[in-house]
Amino acid sequence: MLTLFPDLIGVFRSTGVLGRAVERGLVELETHDLRRWAGNRWGQVDDEPYGGGAGMVIQAPPVLRAVRELRDLSEDPGRLVMLTPRGRVFDQELARELATEDRLVLLCGRYEGFDERVNEILQPQELSIGDYILGGGEVAAMAVMEAVARLLPGVVGDPRSVSEDSFAEGLLDYPAYTRPAEVEGHGIPEILVSGHHERIRRWRLEESVRITVERRPGLVLCNWNRYPAEVRALIRRFAPALAARCEEPGGPATSETR
Repeated sequence: MLTLFPDLIGVFRSTGVLGRAVERGLVELETHDLRRWAGNRWGQVDDEPYGGGAGMVIQAPPVLRAVRELRDLSEDPGRLVMLTPRGRVFDQELARELATEDRLVLLCGRYEGFDERVNEILQPQELSIGDYILGGGEVAAMAVMEAVARLLPGVVGDPRSVSEDSFAEGLLDYPAYTRPAEVEGHGIPEILVSGHHERIRRWRLEESVRITVERRPGLVLCNWNRYPAEVRALIRRFAPALAARCEEPGGPATSETR
């Protein structure tokens, strides 16, 4: 990762699931200070924008030198990703796609962003984590690294934790409970202590569908074609109007055949 603030990543790369994965050699995570390629004794890599305006812009030459040098360190140049508000919005589908790459090079901007010639020359994949503005790309890069790393074999101890995550199957996760059995008068669903595995599975699936159609109906519109028949039947039950939108001519159910 290329950044002006490499110290921001130190605790992140040594903590939790990702930290254990780095320690075990399942994931390599290196940070590089962009100022190393500044080309001047002050380590300055930004300048005022042409045409005037507020803020500073990260110059293209230091970024070009840094990316080319890092790419030359490996036979695999890796996929170059720039964290920017104008990029494709990051989601689980893209996380799965990036997890197939052997190497990622993440560019973290600051100030008013990068000189546009970085895009013109290097043609990185531009990526955003949402429609809001951060102080820089580091937080976004950490979100991407966390989401991608947990999809790699061995990083998460129980593979079911990954396969059952929210968004993994186009649904939000079902509610989870643990001890004690009662908290301030609030108990747990009796089905969860019934010992009946099929009924528990069905309850969890129903809750996932119910929560998804109530809170994120857009997920249903995007994932209708990949849902199994059992999930579609539950959507028809919980949100018939939403299911009808998915099945109407020209909707998600027919778009793949148009």
